[in-house]
Amino acid sequence: MIVRILTEGQYELSGAYLDQLNEIDNKLVEVVEQENESEFGRLLKSMLDLVRDNGKEVPVDELVESDIVLPEPDITLMEAEELFTGEGLVPG
Repeated sequence: MIVRILTEGQYELSGAYLDQLNEIDNKLVEVVEQENESEFGRLLKSMLDLVRDNGKEVPVDELVESDIVLPEPDITLMEAEELFTGEGLVPG
């Protein structure tokens, strides 16, 4: 699957990581609802690091559609309130 991190680029990530991404995503929905800024920052970093550490960067000149779009690393909790609602960003 292709995962885009806004402001960074795309990564090809094995579907084997989908459950882990979904688990972090579900926790992010909870902490955003609780307005827990420190836990939000920790979980967002964990989600983005999972993609960066286990994914393979897609070359910038290669055009591929993203299956999942994750926010930029410096998104604020207020901005995230619009994204991390309901089932979150990761299907599952």
